[in-house]
Amino acid sequence: MVAAAPAAAASEAFPAAQPERPSGWVDKPGWTAQRQMVAAANPLATEAGHEILRAGGSALDAAVAVQMVLTLVEPQSSGIGGGALLMHFDGQRTEAWDGRETAPAGATERMFVGPDGQPLPYASAVFGGRAVAVPGVVKMLEAAHRQHGRLPWARLMAPAIRLAEGGFAISPRLHTLLQADRLLRRDPIARAHYYGADGNALPIGHVLRNPALGRVLRAIAAQGSAGLHTGPVAADVLARVNTHSVPGTLSADDLAGYKPLQREPLCTLWREVYRVCGFPPPSSGHLAMLQVLGMMEAGPPARLQGPPGQAVPDVDWLHRYIEATRLAYADRALYVADPAFATAPGGDWATLLSPAYLAQRAALIGPQRAPQVEAGRPAGVAPLALGPMADQPSHGTSHVSVVDAQGRAVALTGSVESAFGARVMSDGGTGLAGGFLLNNHMTDFALAPTDAQGRPVANRIQPGKRPRSSMSPTLVFDAKTGQLLMTVGSPGGSFIIHFTGRTLLGTLAWGLDAQRAIDLPHFGSTGGPVWLEKGRFPAATVQALRERGHNVQETELTSGLQAVQRRPGGGWFGAADPRREGIVLGD
Repeated sequence: MVAAAPAAAASEAFPAAQPERPSGWVDKPGWTAQRQMVAAANPLATEAGHEILRAGGSALDAAVAVQMVLTLVEPQSSGIGGGALLMHFDGQRTEAWDGRETAPAGATERMFVGPDGQPLPYASAVFGGRAVAVPGVVKMLEAAHRQHGRLPWARLMAPAIRLAEGGFAISPRLHTLLQADRLLRRDPIARAHYYGADGNALPIGHVLRNPALGRVLRAIAAQGSAGLHTGPVAADVLARVNTHSVPGTLSADDLAGYKPLQREPLCTLWREVYRVCGFPPPSSGHLAMLQVLGMMEAGPPARLQGPPGQAVPDVDWLHRYIEATRLAYADRALYVADPAFATAPGGDWATLLSPAYLAQRAALIGPQRAPQVEAGRPAGVAPLALGPMADQPSHGTSHVSVVDAQGRAVALTGSVESAFGARVMSDGGTGLAGGFLLNNHMTDFALAPTDAQGRPVANRIQPGKRPRSSMSPTLVFDAKTGQLLMTVGSPGGSFIIHFTGRTLLGTLAWGLDAQRAIDLPHFGSTGGPVWLEKGRFPAATVQALRERGHNVQETELTSGLQAVQRRPGGGWFGAADPRREGIVLGD
């Protein structure tokens, strides 16, 4: 693998005391394998992918099996009731598969605007049938499997069916999130499935069976996506959504008519030696991430302070990075939306990544925080009569990275949007215990369809539209030889862009292996406060950023990065985020 040398030796000014570890942190060693490897957010999901690889399955086959198990064991993050974006490399060609949800035909742009004319609070908007968009992950994976699968579709459902019917032990992370969530208990199926008679979440280690999901997965195994999008399962989904106390507008035609799309990936030259390939709109991930990385090339490299895996960049570099992200997120807020409904600046999304434009944007970065930043205008692009979208939270996502023995690779990021989605659970009409959760991706659209000046927001709700995403499944290649170097991605809402981009910096610019890069402290901004990972930055760094005008807040930033990286001497190195429960397995 081509790797740059570390930017600088560790500074002796870093405090002698060990930085505080975030809650839930589990040190992970990184894993090595010669032929094939899978990294996922839960050990049972990783084991399912590994089982499929050992049975002769492709990287795509393994990813399908992983996603089905994640539906069961990590329902707070992704599943068959949500959507996903998939980057696939078949050994020659890179593809982008869009399984993002769509707005129902009955959706309206003001459906989240209250009687007072103001957008509903996010905590209110996410709950109930109104928040549910048409799920897309199963249809997308089915379409990709037709081209790239090696094992029968039904075989890929087997690990999840086995666990659903036989049971799995509730993990510490699932227990903690179930206990903390107050909305999920309001759904009768979820309350009966995940909570005891006293209202508390079932304990860590409790063996939880989900026969309803097992039955639904058997239907999907036998009928393909039609087992979810038509028939009794679809009828139950519609009933749960449209008779909810906060009803939605989902229809049978919406479910049956969903179509996954194959898009042209965005591939960008970075540092002259890497070809970074990611997802185009409706994802904002690749555009924002490569804008930031491109702007940072205009300044001096980072001087890392602290031991590997714990080091933080110097204050000058951090300040420039924060200002670059504010500029990139301003472009994201104005321009990026479903390309079937929004026109790229100059007719080409790559316009936002042109070296001349990024140099123009980087020149705006001064020694102090800019009081205000606005979206830029690439050369030759007429001004748009659009308003920027206000920032909105989102959290419930999971990432899978796979390489197989034939050199194929997958980066798959799936989501139900908020933790536990819309808090609406369907048993597929089985009448059995359990089921699967439905997404709340309607709240990934702008809750306010216009800005304060009345200008329409590009990412406003429109029937059939796909909401803007931050998901950043990424494949990295040697720009000269075309050799695959890494597959990587993360959950984390709008911070996915920071988590994935910082891992690229750690591995490809700072010379760390993927595990040490993932371990590094998190930092970033989406345009407002600067968020630093709690307890992991020296007080002097925090103070210096504040002196430059930044509103610095410290919080836990629970990424869930998964990466598989080519080793310089051959084979693969896998890494899983210590902030979550994932592991890597390979041969």
